Amino acid sequence: MIENDALWASLPVPALLLGPDDRILDTNPAAELFLNLSAKALLGAPVFDKVMIDAPLEEAFRRARDQRSSLSVNDVDVGSGERPPLQCNLHFAPLVRSEGRMLMLIGPREMASRMTQNVGSQKAAKSAIGMAEMLAHEIKNPLAGITGAAQLLSMGLDGADLELTDLIVEESRRIVKLLEQVEQFGNLRPPAVRAVNVHDILDRARQSAAVGWGAHMRFVEDYDPSLPRTLADPDQLVQVFLNLIKNASEAGQPGGTIRLRTFYEPSLRLRRKDGTQARLPLQVEIVDDGPGLPPDIAADIFEPFVSGRENGTGLGLALVSKLLGDIGGWISVESVPGKTVFRVSLPLAPKDAPEPPEGER
Repeated sequence: MIENDALWASLPVPALLLGPDDRILDTNPAAELFLNLSAKALLGAPVFDKVMIDAPLEEAFRRARDQRSSLSVNDVDVGSGERPPLQCNLHFAPLVRSEGRMLMLIGPREMASRMTQNVGSQKAAKSAIGMAEMLAHEIKNPLAGITGAAQLLSMGLDGADLELTDLIVEESRRIVKLLEQVEQFGNLRPPAVRAVNVHDILDRARQSAAVGWGAHMRFVEDYDPSLPRTLADPDQLVQVFLNLIKNASEAGQPGGTIRLRTFYEPSLRLRRKDGTQARLPLQVEIVDDGPGLPPDIAADIFEPFVSGRENGTGLGLALVSKLLGDIGGWISVESVPGKTVFRVSLPLAPKDAPEPPEGER
């Protein structure tokens, strides 16, 4: 099925070739080893019958295939009936000059034989986050002094000297913003969840963007007015939507469009770490008409320090992924030139969820 058999066989990551009907047309040796299934058992079978993915992926995959766009999903459990799941990154991409066929790449992030080492790694990661948070806090104090001193100096300057002090102030503030993002990663406190109206949160984020860094964009609201409330920390959810809208604004050209869409999709489910299934029926999409994600980073876009922009920190989307994970939500992205869709899936608020304050209802 693949023209270059030697190249296909030598791929170090598990790879499957999928047909227009979602059946497996070809598999490489790495995929057979990962799934613990032979090519004979895989070929011709529906992919989602053989590859068990603990994420609501089928609908997003169908849209990506129909639109001939790529789809990347990070940090999901992938396995088969013959082996326990491992945490992986998935990437789907349309095959060039092949109608309806898709390439599926599976990137395992951990091995079961390393579970003991992983416990130590998680402790080390928490220690590193704590140290980064402490350093961020300590660095912000002298930066405030530098900024204040530069502002005082600027009062008696003009011309080129004033430009230099303005540069000091501007760059100091930029560093402070970066440090604040680092501090947010170190915030291990549980979110203060309650029943919230997604549209109220979206409107707060849109209004902030429309008078700031998104002023050059046109916003289109496509809301489902019957959408029920979700269970979330409202401040954290505002931060999620602000980051996604900012990302869309920076990708778009003046006069471009950002579409905010909400809808209800009852079939979406996500398996929690404890093995139970969580329903994520509330969907929010932030759609821009920019150039799309660079193909070389699309699979890792939610990883820290991965950015498609020059001078980008690569922390905004990683923070979005963390905040949504904290409240049991999920995010995916589909991107082609001219259209990028970030889709946030959220849980339904139970009837006994804490009510918002009177002024927020």
